[in-house]
Amino acid sequence: MAVLRKENTMPLKTDEMTTILGRGSEFEGKLHFEGTLQIEGVYSGEINSDSTLIVGDGAKVSAEINVGTVVINGEVRGNIRAAQGVEIRGGGKMYGNIETPTLQIEKGVIFEGNCKMQNLSPKGGPAFPEKTPKAPEPPKK
Repeated sequence: MAVLRKENTMPLKTDEMTTILGRGSEFEGKLHFEGTLQIEGVYSGEINSDSTLIVGDGAKVSAEINVGTVVINGEVRGNIRAAQGVEIRGGGKMYGNIETPTLQIEKGVIFEGNCKMQNLSPKGGPAFPEKTPKAPEPPKK
């Protein structure tokens, strides 16, 4: 039986060590970490870091994600903003929007959403802002 753990904020400082939320774990809240975080269980909330997030095979993540790099092997529902890149591996499922300079999608992936790969707004801005009206053209002479 899985244990449900609710926290408002869980700062993790791991430098080079990998932190794992293992299979059978459930976590809800705001997660901040350094180093590499691998999720193998169920997570919902927010994830923020400049580092790497790995969503393991069988993991279910429902979150707004703002990190350096994301590797998806399991299922993610929510928007991703990754400063370095996103990789969705075979069998991975992504339901939501992605904003990143690089995206790699392997065969067998499910991706339902939109992707923006250039002109990233400053960190913390909306992943997909409303379209701004086109500037009027100058009068022709």
